Amino acid sequence: MRHFGHIAPQERQRLFHREPGDFTADSPARVLAAALGATLYSPATRPRLADDILKQAARGVVSMVLCLEDSIADAEVPDAEENLVRQFAELAARPADGGLPLLFVRVRRPEQIPDLVRRLGPAGRLLSGFVVPKFTEERGMPFLEALEAAEAAGGRRLFAMPVLESPELLYRESRVETLEGIFRAVDKYRDRVLALRLGVTDFCSSYALRRASDMTAYDVQVVASVIADVVNMLGRADGTGFTVTGPVWEYFRVQERMFKPQLRRSPFLEGRAEELRATLIEHAMDGLLREIALDQANGLMGKTCIHPSHVLPVHALSVVSHEEYSDAQDILRPERGGGGVLRSAYTNKMNEVKPHRAWAERVLLRAEVFGVAHEDVGFVELLTAGLAP
Repeated sequence: MRHFGHIAPQERQRLFHREPGDFTADSPARVLAAALGATLYSPATRPRLADDILKQAARGVVSMVLCLEDSIADAEVPDAEENLVRQFAELAARPADGGLPLLFVRVRRPEQIPDLVRRLGPAGRLLSGFVVPKFTEERGMPFLEALEAAEAAGGRRLFAMPVLESPELLYRESRVETLEGIFRAVDKYRDRVLALRLGVTDFCSSYALRRASDMTAYDVQVVASVIADVVNMLGRADGTGFTVTGPVWEYFRVQERMFKPQLRRSPFLEGRAEELRATLIEHAMDGLLREIALDQANGLMGKTCIHPSHVLPVHALSVVSHEEYSDAQDILRPERGGGGVLRSAYTNKMNEVKPHRAWAERVLLRAEVFGVAHEDVGFVELLTAGLAP
């Protein structure tokens, strides 16, 4: 797998100063966590799920969640499990020229984890792990224990991606205690927790809120405060933190309309120079672009997606710019180990070695999986190249 692997090699050479690197389901966890990108959710009830997965892989999707939880009705769960087992068997028997995405299953109950691993049999080799809903220390530990047991029984590494979406995490009076408990749980299973996912829709539900298509999660202050506290306590760059992914964007249009060129600029991104000149459409896309930019500014990596049209904008905005790469390399040069301040190679900012080191390390990790754009290549070029047949 590689990001932008669905476009022609000569086009990648034109776009990238450093091309995105290859990775597999067996790559180190730090690489996989950074590489998740736009994680596309799909109900496990879809009758042609295997075909859907292969189609999305061919369009650049590198991580998917097959959902047995909120996206399907309670009565559908047994049939959805059976469908999942059938579809995995079909996938295992079919060639996937470009490789399959990292595949995760979102479960409802801990006992589903070992049961599904057993029922998947040899096709379980295609499974990267499980998404754990409404995670707190009390509710989440049984899931993590079940994952550990299933991994031991199956003999293959499995990851957990807890979803932080419970009311206890949202409510101010219980938030710190809940976050402390979540940290204890995920720290105990640190080697198996790939990323923490934010369930912003559930947060909004607790207050009967729903953000409009021209607003982001960060405009809803009660939600923004939770995101800030999650990053504060669980996303630290001192070695104790975890990758935290961006929240779902709920709005979409038919793809042909969504990407119809309008030669207009996103007002929020106007300050990011000519590279972010938009060919994108309507307020729904402006809102998505704003939210991706704010995710990154607030320390989140990747994003939960419920529509294929969201994937490419997330990936295009995840590519490291040539300027970011230049700054990060300068900051991390061995001779700069003692600290100090230097003018950037672009002569437009101060790079302070010690305070900016953690940022630079994260940029180089992102460059490893998403690549570095050529100096004159920006968001629009990456987007349109990814859309080309």
